[in-house]
Amino acid sequence: MKPTSLKIFRARNLRKNPTDAERLLWSHLRDRQLGGDRFRRQHPIGKYIIDFVCLKRALVVELDGGQHSDSRQYDADRTAHLDRRGFKVIRFWKNQALTEVDGVKVQILKYLVKSDHD
Repeated sequence: MKPTSLKIFRARNLRKNPTDAERLLWSHLRDRQLGGDRFRRQHPIGKYIIDFVCLKRALVVELDGGQHSDSRQYDADRTAHLDRRGFKVIRFWKNQALTEVDGVKVQILKYLVKSDHD
């Protein structure tokens, strides 16, 4: 499913107005800094706009809290949708990204290394 113009506009708006947690994590993911893999931010996949994605590794990184719905069912539906498309979803709280960014990076890197060996 190709993203609609409205979804692309919304994704661009989210990229221009990141949360503090998104801005901090992006500063560590951009320009292939983590494992040499390219990440995109606020990227449309199906009916959702994903916080961060490495398309090559089919890895989605979501920061929960604040801007997104707090509904567990919403997150479960979103994860199931991405799973069906072949993506692995890793979730962190925005507070983790702000206070433990190195730990978040280690967890992401573990998956990137693991996917190298699969």
